[in-house]
Amino acid sequence: MTTNMLPKQSILRRHEWRLGEAVWLVVAIACYFLFPQYLSVGTSVLIMVLLVLSYDILLGFAGVLSLSHAVFFGLGAYMAGWISLAGWTEPVSIVLVAAVAGAVLAALVGPFLLRLTGLPLMMVTLALAVLVYEAGHKATRITGGDDGLPGIQFAPILGVFEWGLGGKTSYVYCLVWLVLIFIVLKRLVASPLGIMLQGIRENAARMRLIGNRVLPHLTLAYVISGAVAAIAGALFTQANAFVGLGVFALDTSIDVLVMLVLGGIGSLHGALIGAPVYMLLKHFSSQVNPFYWMLIIGVMLIAVVMFGRGGFLGIAGALVRRFGSDKPGRAP
Repeated sequence: MTTNMLPKQSILRRHEWRLGEAVWLVVAIACYFLFPQYLSVGTSVLIMVLLVLSYDILLGFAGVLSLSHAVFFGLGAYMAGWISLAGWTEPVSIVLVAAVAGAVLAALVGPFLLRLTGLPLMMVTLALAVLVYEAGHKATRITGGDDGLPGIQFAPILGVFEWGLGGKTSYVYCLVWLVLIFIVLKRLVASPLGIMLQGIRENAARMRLIGNRVLPHLTLAYVISGAVAAIAGALFTQANAFVGLGVFALDTSIDVLVMLVLGGIGSLHGALIGAPVYMLLKHFSSQVNPFYWMLIIGVMLIAVVMFGRGGFLGIAGALVRRFGSDKPGRAP
């Protein structure tokens, strides 16, 4: 085996199917039966996992740090609400339309935004997030303003499964979408496009030097990320039968970034860990003390950044390597 083959094989090996992914799915299915009273919370967790996955494609693989990711989430959420109020209530097709809307918006703004890097990109995306939120606040006839869009209804899924207040249908529905999209993204990051994006993330100048077109590849990653984020937004509206301006809030983009950092950036698995930990900790700790739950998140984030490179996944990997190397009979 030649030396120049090792980096590529190492990259591909990171995206092989793992036992932990099956365990995560088994746990998600088990929660449906073991905790029926928390299925509404579980549905929110699944939606946020999907949103964090979309952001991992953008930040973890393409290396694009954006603070306006909630724009795509909000577009998908409002698109689902607008279509429902217009009279079309079939849920699956609505999600697909929302994905197309997110992809089109990303394709329009991506070639301009992605010419920037670093701090200028952060500032421009921050400004974009604030402008979209304020525009939505002013356009009350379109967004409903602070009151949101009332009267949203959706037909039974596949004409059979009725939406219920307990969240059973929405939980399974969102889990199916999450599994399908995770499979697609898993294949994507191990494809030539995924390898190209990681090369751009590591050294964009070198990729240009060897003849690769950086901006079109970044735009394609932006389009994919925007489409998946819009799907998460549409699922949010369908699960809650409501959408308000909070979907465009800057806090949503910040929360997604924090979840990804906690879980681990650039592996897709970070979303599976970071989002549930953040969402469940937020839900249960805020019930105990609604004012100081952010302190717990902040301390956890500082600890992960300082001592756990790679998030929770990095900590777990370091522990496995450390204790695994201490087994008798193994070379140091």
